[in-house]
Amino acid sequence: MHAALISAAEQAAEHTTELPFPPVVFGLGAFGGLIAMLLITYAFRSVGTRH
Repeated sequence: MHAALISAAEQAAEHTTELPFPPVVFGLGAFGGLIAMLLITYAFRSVGTRH
């Protein structure tokens, strides 16, 4: 039974999932999204003083 568990663990360790894009693309996408949110926030900077 232990041999079967060890064999299953080895097969699971060998099975890796590839990313659909290189890691740099995920970083650039996150950076672009945060910059977009920054610009949206900056666009509403004077709304509170008008009312």
